[in-house]
Amino acid sequence: MGAADIVPGVSGGTIALLTGIYERLVNAIKSIGLDTLKTLRHEGLASAWKQIDGSFLFALVLGIGASILVFSRVIHYLLETFPVLIWAGFFGLVLASVWFVTQQMSGWNGKRVLSFLLGLVVAAGVSLSSTAQLEVNSLTLFLCGALAICAMILPGISGSFIMLLLGMYSTIIGAIKGFDFAVLSIFAAGCVVGIMTFSRLLSWVLARYHDATMALLAGFMAGALIKVWPWKEVISYRVNSKGESIPLLDAPVLPWSHPEPYTVWAFILMFLSCAGVVYLERKAKLGEK
Repeated sequence: MGAADIVPGVSGGTIALLTGIYERLVNAIKSIGLDTLKTLRHEGLASAWKQIDGSFLFALVLGIGASILVFSRVIHYLLETFPVLIWAGFFGLVLASVWFVTQQMSGWNGKRVLSFLLGLVVAAGVSLSSTAQLEVNSLTLFLCGALAICAMILPGISGSFIMLLLGMYSTIIGAIKGFDFAVLSIFAAGCVVGIMTFSRLLSWVLARYHDATMALLAGFMAGALIKVWPWKEVISYRVNSKGESIPLLDAPVLPWSHPEPYTVWAFILMFLSCAGVVYLERKAKLGEK
């Protein structure tokens, strides 16, 4: 999840769904609140830890944090050096994950189809949006953290991509690489407030409208395929604070319209990613039996 959350266009929520921990994650986050403090006070640390599924959350947060620190440089190097190959792998992963999420439903009906189409249209609209540039201050850092963390637990909508849309991506990645605790602490505070609020809403919706919610999430992921399509043509650029030209808006193009020497390998990676998702899903089902 940490490695996915670094990459604009790939959601950590997609990985959580793929590995079968999504609902457990949402419910564990939702359980943290004033009731936790009451349990801690009256029943002790062990009961409070069990109430919030503490061992699960601790392992997950540790893995996400370590991954972000270790892979932030690696992933960005690969994306700059072999962009088409890496995006092809991500595309295959997300494509197969759309199928995986629909398998969590009991079937299709009119409401679920509409939910899927709504998610698809919203995610596609976000994927095709051009970026804005917010002024970096305490308020914008806090709001960016709150919005990004909500997107990070939604499959198909990347928190990193939301930061990119707001023009805050390079600021946050730079803060992580440079250990700028002043910036990171404000951003983290926004993340905490955002996830504590949003997880409760998401848990409530999943409990009451499970299949419609899964259809909506599958739609989000399907719409995000536009953003992770490997072959793109840059339409416009922006100039950053260092005077460098940075791609601002791009559009998908057909593989044979793109000057990429590794097209065959890209399709192979795409297929292997899809096959990996199918394999993991079948292994999970065998494990349940």
